[in-house]
Amino acid sequence: MTMNPSGAPAQEPSSAGAQSASPPNEALTGDTLPEVGAVYIWLMVFAQFGVFVAFITPLAISLSIRVDQLAPGHEEYLGYITGSGALAVMVAGPVLGVLSDRARTRLGRRRPFMIAGMVLGTASLCVMALAPDIVLLGAGWILAQLGWGQVLGNLQFSTADRLPESQRGKVSGLTGFATQVAPVLGVALAGQLTRDNLLLFLVPGAIGIVLVTLFVVFVHEDDTRSATFPEALTPGSLLRKYLYDPRTYPDYSWNWLGRFLFYFGLTLNTTFTAFFFASRMGVSVDEAAGVIAGISLFGVVATTVGAIGGGFLSDRLRRRRVFVFGAGALFAAGAIVMAVSADLPLLIVGAALTSVGIGAFAAVDQALLLDVLPERETDAGRFMSITGFATSIPQAVAPLIAPAFLAVGAGATGEKNYALLYTVAAVCTLAGGLATTRIRSVR
Repeated sequence: MTMNPSGAPAQEPSSAGAQSASPPNEALTGDTLPEVGAVYIWLMVFAQFGVFVAFITPLAISLSIRVDQLAPGHEEYLGYITGSGALAVMVAGPVLGVLSDRARTRLGRRRPFMIAGMVLGTASLCVMALAPDIVLLGAGWILAQLGWGQVLGNLQFSTADRLPESQRGKVSGLTGFATQVAPVLGVALAGQLTRDNLLLFLVPGAIGIVLVTLFVVFVHEDDTRSATFPEALTPGSLLRKYLYDPRTYPDYSWNWLGRFLFYFGLTLNTTFTAFFFASRMGVSVDEAAGVIAGISLFGVVATTVGAIGGGFLSDRLRRRRVFVFGAGALFAAGAIVMAVSADLPLLIVGAALTSVGIGAFAAVDQALLLDVLPERETDAGRFMSITGFATSIPQAVAPLIAPAFLAVGAGATGEKNYALLYTVAAVCTLAGGLATTRIRSVR
C-alpha cells in the first residue's frame, strides 16, 4: 500500500513548548509567528503518529480481513468501501474546515474538533469490528474517515495557525517520518490480533487516542468565544467556500496544481504495483508479494531519508521550490528506471528513487503550502481542505484511467503496457515539480 505522507507541522511557542492558539482575528502571519518549542513539535509528531496507527491500520489490513470474513471471494468490495469513504471526505472536508475556522469555544478552534473526531473515530472502529454485513462495514469506514480524518485535519490546521516559516520544513519532515513508520507498526500489531476483531481495531485505536489526547491536553488554545467574523455563515455562503478564484491567489493555485499532478503520477505508479512486479519478474502475484513486502520496508527508510533530509535542508537553506522540483524529478527518474527494468535489481533501484522522491515532496510541499496559504487567520481550515482535493481526486480518478494506458499496444497477446503507464506517471510527477517553480512569493 502506498502511503500519502502529508505530514503537518507545529505552532507558536511558550516557554514550556506548549502554546496557545492565535484568535481568528489576530493578524500573525509568516515570520511574525514566534518559533514553536520542542514540546509542541514532539506532541504534534506523536499525535500524527497515533492517528496513522489508528486510522491507516484498518486500511492496510483490518478492513481486508473483515471483507474476507463477511464476503469471501469478493475482494472488489474493499474498493467500494474505501472509495465511498474517500468520496465522503471530499464532500464534507471543506465544510468541516470552515466550521473549525469559525468555532467559538472555550477550548479554541481546533481542539473541539479533535475531541469530537476521536469520539466518532473510536465508535467507527467498534462498528467495523462488529459489523454483521458489508454495508455496515462500509458505513463504519465512512465514519472512520470523517472522525480520524478530522483529528488529522485539525492537527494540520493547527500548524497553519502557529508554525513560522523557519520551522515548517523541519516539522513537516518529522511528521512525514512518523506517518511512514506508523502504518508499519500498526500492521505488525494487527498481525498479532487477527483472532479477535475488537482487539484488531481497538488496540491501534487506543494508541491514537492516547497520543492525540496528550496533544489536546498540553497544547492550549485561546478562548475564541468572543471572535467575530465579517459575514454570517449561511447555506449559500458555505457552498461558496468550496470555490475560490485562482487568479486571486496564484501561488496557492500553482501549489495546488503541482500537488495534483504529483499525486496523479504517484497513483498511476503504485496502483498496479503487485501486477507490475509479477509481470517483470515472470512470477505469480502471490510470489511477487513477498518481494514487494521486503522492498516496502526498505522504502520506508528511503522515504524517511527524503522527508527528514528535504524538510530540514529546505528550512536551513530557506529554499522550497528547488526541493519540490527535485523531488518530482527524482520520482520521475525512479519511475523511468522501473519502466525500462527487466530484472529485480533495477526494480529495486527504481523503487528506492521513487521512495526518496515521495518523502521529499510530501515534507517540503507541505511546508510550501503553509508558506502560500491564503487567509490563514480566518480561513486556514477551508483552504487546507481544498488542498485535500489535490490528493483525493487523483487517488479516485487515476486508477480508472490507468487501464487505458495498459491496453495500448496490448494486441492479441494481452501483454499489459506497464512501460507506458510508468512513463506517463514520470511525466506527471515531473510536471508537478515544474508547476511549483511558478510560485513567486517563496524561494
